Amino acid sequence: MAGLLDLLNSDLGKTLISSTSKQLGQNELKTTSALSTALPLILGAMKNNASTPQGAEGLLGALSGKHDGSLLDNLGGLLGNSDILSDGAGILGHVFSGKEQNIANAVSKKSGMDLGSAMNLLKMATPFIMAYLGKQTREKNVSDSNGISDLLGGLLGGGAQKEQSLVTKLLDADGDGSVVDDLIGMAAGGKKKGGLGGLLGGLFGGK
Repeated sequence: MAGLLDLLNSDLGKTLISSTSKQLGQNELKTTSALSTALPLILGAMKNNASTPQGAEGLLGALSGKHDGSLLDNLGGLLGNSDILSDGAGILGHVFSGKEQNIANAVSKKSGMDLGSAMNLLKMATPFIMAYLGKQTREKNVSDSNGISDLLGGLLGGGAQKEQSLVTKLLDADGDGSVVDDLIGMAAGGKKKGGLGGLLGGLFGGK
């Protein structure tokens, strides 16, 4: 299955980048950098939540309802919609247990985007991810916790466990910035090339 790198490089990913850039008033390079940091963190948190039977059941229920993939049919026209942003905020609060500010800080620090724009980007990226997962669950007939876990793991790549661990550390951070620095170091393609570091290093050309 296509991973996040393939997804962002696809026509759908390019539409996401272009539309998000316009909505936020940011250039596409900065938006690509921000999305490349945000998407693995969102997926890692979702995989954390889906690791329990109740969490997996809740996610599958959401994906079979309003998050069935229909958003992707008019992605450019819907991303800035207030209902979409409100929905995104609600999902963020759920998957990050109310600590989404930590995630926005990490996205802001990595991309150079201001904190407010980083938070709005997260609110747009989350419904996009849910729609994409909804479409994939239908196409692949995913109906149980193993299936949704495999789907999320496939998108994250071989280092899925590292992303989950990083998300947990980021959410537990005391705000001193040390965990964010570690995350950014990996994202920039430091010594650890696997998992998130390898994925984001590839997206940024290893810089």
